Amino acid sequence: MRTLSAKYWVVLAFFGSTCNASIVVDGKISEAEWAGAQRISDFKLVQPLTGADTPYPTEAWVLSTPEGLAIAFRNTQTAAVPRTRERTRRDGDAAVDRVNLMVDYDGNGGVGYNFTLNLTNGIQDAVISNENNFSTDWDGIWEHAVSEEGDTWSAEMLIPWYIAPMQKADGDKRTIGIYLDRVIGTTGERMAWPAASYTRPRFLSDFAKIEIPQYNQSLLAITPYVVGVSDIKNSDTMFDAGADIYWKPNSRFQLTATLNPDFGQVESDQLVVNFDAVETFFSDKRPFFTENQSLFNVGFGAGNSSLIYTRRVGGQDDDPNSGAPGDVTAAIKLNGSFGELNYGVFAASEADDIGRDFYALRLTQDFGKQSLGFMATQVDRPYFDRVANVYAVDHRWRPNQNWNVVTQFVASDVSQNGVTTQDTGMQIRVNQELGKGWRHNLYYLHLGDDLQLNDFGYLDRNNFNYLRYEIRHRITDIPESSSYRTKDWGFATSMRHNDHGEQLYAAAQVSRSSETRVGGNEYIEFTWFSNGVNDLITRGNGNVKLPARFLGFYERFRPRRGHWELYGNSRFGQSGMENIDHSDISLYFEPRYYVSDTMSIYMGLSAEYKPDWLIWRQQESLLGTYEAKQVNLSAGMQWLIGSKQDLRIKLETIALDAKIKQAYTVGAQGNAVPSNQPLPDFNLNNLGFQIRYRYELAPLSDLYVVYSRGGFSSELDNSRDPFNLLGDAFSLHDDEMFLVKLSYRFSI
Repeated sequence: MRTLSAKYWVVLAFFGSTCNASIVVDGKISEAEWAGAQRISDFKLVQPLTGADTPYPTEAWVLSTPEGLAIAFRNTQTAAVPRTRERTRRDGDAAVDRVNLMVDYDGNGGVGYNFTLNLTNGIQDAVISNENNFSTDWDGIWEHAVSEEGDTWSAEMLIPWYIAPMQKADGDKRTIGIYLDRVIGTTGERMAWPAASYTRPRFLSDFAKIEIPQYNQSLLAITPYVVGVSDIKNSDTMFDAGADIYWKPNSRFQLTATLNPDFGQVESDQLVVNFDAVETFFSDKRPFFTENQSLFNVGFGAGNSSLIYTRRVGGQDDDPNSGAPGDVTAAIKLNGSFGELNYGVFAASEADDIGRDFYALRLTQDFGKQSLGFMATQVDRPYFDRVANVYAVDHRWRPNQNWNVVTQFVASDVSQNGVTTQDTGMQIRVNQELGKGWRHNLYYLHLGDDLQLNDFGYLDRNNFNYLRYEIRHRITDIPESSSYRTKDWGFATSMRHNDHGEQLYAAAQVSRSSETRVGGNEYIEFTWFSNGVNDLITRGNGNVKLPARFLGFYERFRPRRGHWELYGNSRFGQSGMENIDHSDISLYFEPRYYVSDTMSIYMGLSAEYKPDWLIWRQQESLLGTYEAKQVNLSAGMQWLIGSKQDLRIKLETIALDAKIKQAYTVGAQGNAVPSNQPLPDFNLNNLGFQIRYRYELAPLSDLYVVYSRGGFSSELDNSRDPFNLLGDAFSLHDDEMFLVKLSYRFSI
C-alpha cells in the first residue's frame, strides 16, 4: 500500500457558477454538470490486496456542493464479466456489483460513514468506528441513482451535510478523509482509491485527505408513529403513539430525542437456546439507538463486549416477577463539538419504581497521531436500591501507517443497599504491519473480580486475564489455475487465567481464510485447548476441572450462480468430561433459491450431536453430562415488490432432546465427583414465525403490517426423537400477534 503522503492531499477548487451548481442525481454523468470536480482514476486492487492496477477501468468524481457531498462513478464492465442484477433490501448483503463511498468528515480517523450503491439501485449505509468496525444498524437519508450504457454502468450519490455531526473548520474549507471502491459481484474483486483495506488494523486513518469548500445545512425532522397491536392469543388490543425528533441547526451540533418510543415486534430476534452462564448478545435496530450512536460505541473486552449495550434500555424491567420490558418514557442524545473536542450526552428514563434511568457522557479529542477519549455512565435502579457508575479512558496511538496501539482503562463504582463495590479493568491492542503480507498483533485484557459493567454495558464475564499473540500471512500470488484468489493464514497462541491465579486454559490455533475466484469465501480453523478450570459453569458454586480439548471448524460460502446460492459449515469438538473419542459433531447447510432477481427462498437445516454435553442443572444444584441431539430448521422468503415494497416471511424452529448420562457434584479440589442423585432427561422445542410487509411512503417513513406467532415447550423424563419434536414445534401457540405500525418523517 502506498504511503498517504502529501501527494494524496488534494485541493478541490471551485470558481464562479461551479460553486453554486446543483447536481441532478439521475445516474447519468454529465461532463458539464461535473465540471470542476476532482476526477480520480488511480484505483488499485485491494481484494486481493495486491495494490496492482485495476483490470477494470474505473473513474470517480468528487464535488462539494451546497446541497451535499456529491460522488459519481463510471465503471467499465464488458460482457465478458457478467453483471449481477439481484435486487437487495436496504442493508442487505449480496455478492453484487456495487460502489462504496466512505467519508470521515473530520479527517482524523475517528468515525467514518459508509454509503454503498449497487447496480440495481439498492443501498446500504453503515457507521465505521475503531478503524474498521462496521455497523449497518444506522440508516441515513441520501440521494442515489444508477444507469447503464453499453460497456459501462454509472452511479451518482449526493450526501447532505446534515447527515452527520462535524467539527467546526477554520475558514471556508474543511479537510475530510475519503475512500472510494468498486466491487465486481461475480469475482469478488475490489478496487479502491486510496489503496487502503478494512482487513488491516488501520483503515479509517488511511483514507485520503482532501480539502473541500465547507457548507452548512440545518434540519429539523419529526417522525411521529402510531401502532396498533392485536393480541390474538389473549383477545386483547393495544394502541400507542410516540415520536422521534432530530434537530441539527448546524454542522457542529445534533439532537436526537424520542418520546414514548415504540419497541415493538417489527424486527424479530434470532431464536436461541442458551444453557451457558454468559447471556446472549442481540444487536439493536431501534431508530433512536442507531442515530448518532457511533460516538458512544466504545468496545471493551473480547467479542461483542462494550461499555454501552443499548438493549439494556427498554429491556426486561427489574421486577423479577413481571417478565415485562421496561417502559421507556423518553430518551435524548446530544452530539457536538467545541473546536477539536467532540462530546456526546445520552439520557433515557423508564417509568415506575421498577424502571431505570440511564446516563452517559462521552468526550474525544484528536491530537494528530494520538487521540484521547473519556466516557462516564450511570444507571439508577431504585427497585434494587442500586446506582452503578462506570468511568473509562481510551487512548489511540498511530505513530505511522504500520502501527496501531489502543489502550483502555475502566473502573466501576457500584452502590447497592449502602454497600459500595469498586474495581478496575484495562486492555491494550498492538497491531503492526510487517510487509510482504505479514502482520502480527498482541492483545492483553484484565478484568477485575468485582468489575461490573452490565448495568448499561455488555461484558461476557469479569474476573479474567487474557493474553493473545497472533501472526498472519496473506498470500496473493496464487496461480490463475487455482480456484483460490487469496489465502490468509493465522497462527495464534493465548493464555487465560481468572483473577485468583487459576488457569482457565491455554490455547494454540491455526486458521486460514480464503477468497475464491467466483466471489465466495472459505474458512478453516483448528484449535487446541489445554486442561484447566471452568469457573462460570456452576454460577458461583465451585470451579470445575476440565480436560484438554480440540476444536475443528470449517465453513464455505458460494455466491449465487444461476438460481442457487449455497452456504454450509461443520464443527467438531468436545463439550464435556470425555476425550476426543466423545466429540460433538454439528452440520449446517443453507441453500437459497432465487426465483427471480427480486424474490428468493431459503431453508437452513442444522443437526448437532453431543455425546458428552456438560451443563449445570440449577434446579438440582448438580452438574450433568448428557447425550444430546439438536435439530434447527430455518426457512423464509424475501420478495422485493417494486422499489418501495417488500414482503418477508421468516420461520425458525429448535428441537433438543437430552438424555442424562451421569450426575456430578463439585469436589473440594474442583474435580467432578460422580453422584447417584437423579437428574432427569429433558427435551424442548421452540417456534418463531413472522410475516412482515413494508411499504416505504418516503425515506425513513414506513407502513408495517406484521403477523407473528411463537411458542416454547419443555418436558422432563420423556426422551423423544428431535425430528418429531421439530414437527411438534409447529403446533406451539404461546403467543400470536397482529401489528400495524405507521411512521412518517416530516422535515423542515
